[in-house]
Amino acid sequence: MLNSAFAVQQPAQQPLYLIDASVFVFRSWHAVPLAVVDPDGNAVNALHGFSRFLGDLIEQVRPQHIAVAFDSGRINSFRNRLYPPYKANRDPAPEELKRQFVQCQRVCEGLGISSFVSCEYEADDIIGTLATRARADGRKVVLVTRDKDLSQLVRPGDEYWDYLSEKRFGYDRIADRFGVKPEQMACFLALMGDAVDNIPGVPGVGRKTAATLFHHFESLTHLYSDLDRVLKIKLRNAGFVCGQLRDHREAAFLARQLTEIACDMPLDVEMSQLRRRPPDLGALNKFYDVVGFGRLLRNQAERITALS
Repeated sequence: MLNSAFAVQQPAQQPLYLIDASVFVFRSWHAVPLAVVDPDGNAVNALHGFSRFLGDLIEQVRPQHIAVAFDSGRINSFRNRLYPPYKANRDPAPEELKRQFVQCQRVCEGLGISSFVSCEYEADDIIGTLATRARADGRKVVLVTRDKDLSQLVRPGDEYWDYLSEKRFGYDRIADRFGVKPEQMACFLALMGDAVDNIPGVPGVGRKTAATLFHHFESLTHLYSDLDRVLKIKLRNAGFVCGQLRDHREAAFLARQLTEIACDMPLDVEMSQLRRRPPDLGALNKFYDVVGFGRLLRNQAERITALS
């Protein structure tokens, strides 16, 4: 048997890049002028911006394995059955934007990237499930987003990549960036609530108070198993906070169910299917003809093909 000191070192597996599509589609919708339209006058601004982002990312990091997760746009996930007001405060997306979400999925396909969408689960759950499967395959993940909710998925060796700010956060930097460790993020959000998703949380418990609590308690369960200990830590209005926590216990645990990302949704996919394929230039060019795109994105697709 060979001495372990001389054993051949196996190359580390490349990470799986998981892209939170909504962040980049919505950013493009607001950043790219609505005057960017197809030959029939339909807006394609979000489509153009998302396509450019995706092409730039591929050219920059040349990922071997990559997947894109989309939200369906329908508010009927399992979370709505738990709590009907979940996200009910949001205005529906304009029809011009809904159409472009579907078109963005076509660009993913043309660029050789697997994309996923579900009516029952959200994009976060798709990403959580794929991340869990990647780790079972011995592969780390890079979460391409700027949604704080997804930071709960980061584990040692992973990265949270805020692409728009060009900042990357490893496991040990998540607490500095968001206030708590990744494993505590769902509990953290449950206590302070999330106005964007219409999750009320515990009244009177804001970001600073929640962060302080989870500096002393590992999780929501640990907090409620020793609630009187809140009175002994350095916390402004500790008595009031303790009373609010006690009075809103049921709401806190309901919120915890809403803020936790599902990492075991049914998803019929093997890791081999997430390997990036060469772009289908013929299909892409036909699609770009339909939406009226010029040489910029076509040239980029050709460069990506040369790299494949």
